[in-house]
Amino acid sequence: MAAAEEKEKVNANGVPLFKHAVTKLDSEMDKEVIYEFGGPVGVCAMMLGFPSLMYYFWVCLEYHQGKLITPASYSIEGIQSFVFNDIIQKVITGAFPHFLAVKIYMGFVLYSAVCAYTLPGPVIEGLGLPSLKGKKLKYLCNGLTYWYLTLFLSAVFHYTGIFRLTLIAENFGSIMSVAIIWGFTMSTLVYVISGIMGKHHRMSGNFFYDFFMGACLNPRIGHLDLKMWAETRVPWPVLFYISVSCALKQYETKGYISAPAAFMVLAHFLYVNACQKGEECIITSWDIFYEKDGFMLMFWNMAGVPFTYCMSSVYLMKYEQSTGITISHSLPYTIFLFTVLLVGYYVFDTGNSQKNRFRMEQNGSFMTRNAFPQLPWGHIKNPSYIRTEHGNLLLTSGWWGIARKPHYTADLMMSISWGLITGFGSFLPYFYFCFFVCVLTHRVSRDMERCAKKYGKDWDRYCERVPYIFIPYVF
Repeated sequence: MAAAEEKEKVNANGVPLFKHAVTKLDSEMDKEVIYEFGGPVGVCAMMLGFPSLMYYFWVCLEYHQGKLITPASYSIEGIQSFVFNDIIQKVITGAFPHFLAVKIYMGFVLYSAVCAYTLPGPVIEGLGLPSLKGKKLKYLCNGLTYWYLTLFLSAVFHYTGIFRLTLIAENFGSIMSVAIIWGFTMSTLVYVISGIMGKHHRMSGNFFYDFFMGACLNPRIGHLDLKMWAETRVPWPVLFYISVSCALKQYETKGYISAPAAFMVLAHFLYVNACQKGEECIITSWDIFYEKDGFMLMFWNMAGVPFTYCMSSVYLMKYEQSTGITISHSLPYTIFLFTVLLVGYYVFDTGNSQKNRFRMEQNGSFMTRNAFPQLPWGHIKNPSYIRTEHGNLLLTSGWWGIARKPHYTADLMMSISWGLITGFGSFLPYFYFCFFVCVLTHRVSRDMERCAKKYGKDWDRYCERVPYIFIPYVF
């Protein structure tokens, strides 16, 4: 009788605290292996294709003003000449991983790891992990301290001449090569060491597929979570500094920074700042909770994100260097794109914040941080939700009452603006948008399948309550 009358525990915002009892279904789904990305053949193609594509894009930018190049002849001899002379030879001579590039990239990697391990910050508990019988891992969230320290040190080093930030743009190809090598190296080290330590999880039995998807769920060095570090501390700051370097290079040669170059610096600052100021929210994300730390996450974070998402910034710089023409647009067009960027960022920031703070409230790990900027509607008071038989609550307030994936819509708004600010002279600035459409389409289909399996009829109720995925009344 007493148990039946026991009141449900809620937080100060009226959100029930989720009891993290691991169900049989949780355990089954956590161990379930489903071939994605075309299975072993598909992931092998991606592991070879990703770095090859990065080098191809670099050659197009460095030598051809961003134009996509093709073999002059489609015969076997013509293709061989194209690959070995036009691509490989140019990579060897122009993107060789020389010592300066190693110092720049690996120095930053080491610096970011030391900061993640040592700087002060709140310790936040993650979600209960089925593989650990509901245990919650703790995460040191010192990204904000790291970010402000990095901004300060980089400004001091640049203006004193200790390290000129323009060196990044001047050695872009070589630094990218170091990042690619490090992406493969780190993926291999984590795979091998986790095997030696007996921490393999959710293995398919196929080496190539397991290497791509990862072997270990939560690799750590002491209290440093490698997946969390690789997700937030390396890719986005490196991307930001590539854009800063390109803008400073323009300033050195022209005496000004154009609106498109400033646009890209702002765009990448907003993204990296969002990751650091809301780091405690990332702990409840799918990547941290479920995805293993394999080539897919490590290579893409160490090399793919910073050196492919930067195409707009590098294109603006290379086009100007090769033609002497600075890309510019009319004032109304420029204002329109800044508006698209800022509106997209607002939805992205507040949408992610609403969802993850709601999860943190259920997890009992919610906290308030004084981090800039704290945007209105980032935390929902007295949210509405659908209670599932599983025990989870499905948020139906804020942006999440309007669409099921509003943060994806916002991401696409920002990514298309990154391309449009460069004009229409090259496809490369639009690669990020096109790639993201494919990635998000895959994620949405995978998420829908898992949620339908996990929540059953409750998921049907949720879809009736929130029928649109991206844009209300459209899709």
